[in-house]
Amino acid sequence: MTNFFGSTNLELMSSNRCNYTTQLFTLLLLSTTLLFTSVSAMTSDFPPPQSFSHLIIDNWFHERGPLWPGQSFSLQIKQILHHAQSQFQDILVFDSVHHGKVLVLDGVIQCTERDEFSYQEMMAHIPLFAHPNPKRVLVIGGGDGGVLREIARHPSVEEICICELDKEVIEVSKKYLPFMAKGFEDPRVQVHIMDGAKFMEENQGSFDVIITDSSDPVGPASVLFETPFYKAMHGSLREGGIVCTQGECVWLHVDLIGPLVKAITPLFETVEYAYCTIPSYPSGQIGFILARKAGGDVRGCKEPVREAGDDVLKELRYYTPEIHRAAFVLPAFANRAIFGEK
Repeated sequence: MTNFFGSTNLELMSSNRCNYTTQLFTLLLLSTTLLFTSVSAMTSDFPPPQSFSHLIIDNWFHERGPLWPGQSFSLQIKQILHHAQSQFQDILVFDSVHHGKVLVLDGVIQCTERDEFSYQEMMAHIPLFAHPNPKRVLVIGGGDGGVLREIARHPSVEEICICELDKEVIEVSKKYLPFMAKGFEDPRVQVHIMDGAKFMEENQGSFDVIITDSSDPVGPASVLFETPFYKAMHGSLREGGIVCTQGECVWLHVDLIGPLVKAITPLFETVEYAYCTIPSYPSGQIGFILARKAGGDVRGCKEPVREAGDDVLKELRYYTPEIHRAAFVLPAFANRAIFGEK
């Protein structure tokens, strides 16, 4: 995951459950909308990045945030490799005692060397193996290169475009996280440091798969009732195309996932939810919202329509065809909250 916005004012978060849920839903819509504000506007209006040095205490990094109130996740630091503010956010990379290299943006862990493959593999391979013949793929965010690395395993893909707003995330990842950033080395990759909305506006009906490797919805609150982000992706998809977006955690955010799924359902032929386990993310789990545009094969994404060859499967550490299918099997409480199933 990569972050696109500055730190939030924690006082904005009300202790009232209803207000808290409303604000989380608002923040989720805001976080996706921020991806598509013009670069010039973001440059002038973007709040100055803040330092998150206060989260480092006695050589331990402590992840704390408004989206997981009352809990914290800590990693012991062996050595701080990089800590600086880019134009948009605080960027920290450290070598940990047991989790290898760790990338942190605005105080939120984006990946650790120990378990990043879980998220990267599922984020890329679920939509790609659910598509019969993906040729053009767009990644929004994903500046660490991990999703690119996984997309590159698909020989049918002819072009991989990535829109990343913060070029310093790419530069830092290439220097300190080569095990992920090697995804940029594939000759099919085209890097665009630009406004994703403008890029998609210029590429209508162009992509078979769009993957949004976005950060958690933390940022200034604003009332947003539309879904311009998903509408933009829908317009940039080819018929039968698939979008896959970071879908938060059912243990923490089920009250915002449901309204979001309901809001985008009229846009797409199918909307589904899957998840994977990953120890270094809050509550050890993160989800994916998968939506397919009408046209072509309108089946959902629960069943892979292609399977990886043995050579690829030997290199993967999390994804398998069986895990693909199982990822859509949700706990009863999550099914009820997200899809209204009894």
